[in-house]
Amino acid sequence: MTGGPGHYDCHRVHGPYAGVADFLGRIAAERPRLASRHEVELYAIAPRLDHAARPAAEEEPIRFHPARRTACLAYGATEFVAAWADRLRRPVTIRFDHVASADETTRELLDALARRVGSSPVRLDLHDGGDREPATADPTPEATRTALGDSLARGFYHHAARVARRGRATVTPGGDLRHWWAFTTGLATALAALDEATEALDLYREARAATDDPKITMSAAYATAMLYARHLPAADQDPAQARLWLERAVHLAAGLDDPRQRMLSTVFYEQGLALLDSRAGDPARALRLIDDGLARLTAALGPGERPQDLARLRHNRAQVHLALGDPAQALADLDTVIAHDPGNCEYYVDRAALHRAAGRASAAIRDYDTAIRLGPHLPEAYYNRAVLQQERGRPERARADLDRVLAIDPGHLDARIALVNLHVERGALDAAETGARTGLALAPQEPALLCTLGLIRSERGGLAEADELLTRALAGDPELVEAWTNRAAVRFERGEVAAAVADLDRAVALSAAPVPRYNRGTALMRLRRWDEAAQDFTHALAQPGLDRALRRDLRAELDRCRRAMAG
Repeated sequence: MTGGPGHYDCHRVHGPYAGVADFLGRIAAERPRLASRHEVELYAIAPRLDHAARPAAEEEPIRFHPARRTACLAYGATEFVAAWADRLRRPVTIRFDHVASADETTRELLDALARRVGSSPVRLDLHDGGDREPATADPTPEATRTALGDSLARGFYHHAARVARRGRATVTPGGDLRHWWAFTTGLATALAALDEATEALDLYREARAATDDPKITMSAAYATAMLYARHLPAADQDPAQARLWLERAVHLAAGLDDPRQRMLSTVFYEQGLALLDSRAGDPARALRLIDDGLARLTAALGPGERPQDLARLRHNRAQVHLALGDPAQALADLDTVIAHDPGNCEYYVDRAALHRAAGRASAAIRDYDTAIRLGPHLPEAYYNRAVLQQERGRPERARADLDRVLAIDPGHLDARIALVNLHVERGALDAAETGARTGLALAPQEPALLCTLGLIRSERGGLAEADELLTRALAGDPELVEAWTNRAAVRFERGEVAAAVADLDRAVALSAAPVPRYNRGTALMRLRRWDEAAQDFTHALAQPGLDRALRRDLRAELDRCRRAMAG
């Protein structure tokens, strides 16, 4: 601990999670059994707690964590602190200093703690300053490079960018090309992860202008290709440019002196070409590239060597098999991938999607469970698991997962919509309206939320407001059947029966579901258009899977029409 009991220095000169990592370590020492249930997030935030860990930079990752991972870590750590706080017998005040000068990871976690434990016995005492500014020594280029590699491997990109900029300020390409390139490509990697890929592109242009070193120009060519293929804003992505730079990288790889490195680099870069082929609608060509790469790797590598590289190629092949319409082969590849690299949460999410598509809900849920544990706390895994739980008639579990999604990512609109709809289904209109309005504050024109809020307002008698909300929903999505159906119900209730029929005409044209026809038949009966109403009821009754209550109501209305026509 720094600064005495319950007193932590958060200044960013101490790195990511400064102060808060020590706080979490203190709780972990007090409650080891509780800490064991949060190992993934605690070890990521405070690696010193994992006595078996190697420095992250030594792991030689072939993939980088997404920037949003820190929000997932903050959620898990906050749940850990909340569970600890629930067992406290007296209030505790924790002081954090230099909060204004903290790393982004620290501030994100402190914000999450303030929201989650603000009403518990834990009081967070946040100070922008401290007793004194922390003193630091000027690191050597080697130490700076090590710190950069560690931050990149752990996914702490704001810190990595600061370290890389500091490193670039201390060396020149003419004086120390090796370190200058490490700082330059490290900065570009961090910027791409932070959605600042345009600046990253400029850095690679600078590198090519500064040196003709073949290994550097080869790496810069590949990285430039990936910026054009993946990371630049959508309007600036350019598959043709990406292919040109990939072909340049493959050409330079062919000139490497070391035959083993020549093969590894070529196979790695060709995976980028396979990605472009698959996106361009030629998965068969992509499959040939991947199969060829796997054959060369398998022939060159010893038993158990570079399992993550092999897993990544098989994962790529699974995606191509899906594009070729072969989910069984994709599943076989993913099973092999997970056997080779069981710690990668991404693979479980992909396999869960295949299980889900095949109707294997229990297997899908198990894979989502594992992805959430390894991720940790992946919002998409929670969301997809919630959908499965809802489909299986477990709304409470679904709501719990959706609440978790929104605690991690308040801007997750799909989760917001699903949760609002669950509230409506159980009649919790206050919670539904609050959720809908919160979502609309983030996305004011989201049609699904406008539609649901319109339904809620109509249920509460606000027919004029409901009509306006539903009209806005339809302006955003003219094919939203629920909005046509709900606006028809509002207009029917306001006595605008012809307008209601017109809306239901649109709903029926868009959907074969029985409810729009049932509603239109009801409105047509009000207009004494008995024959047309009877046709709607008859058509609705012919639909498969009708629930008993709806079937009973349809038959009753059809009998009324027949009596009216007979009389």
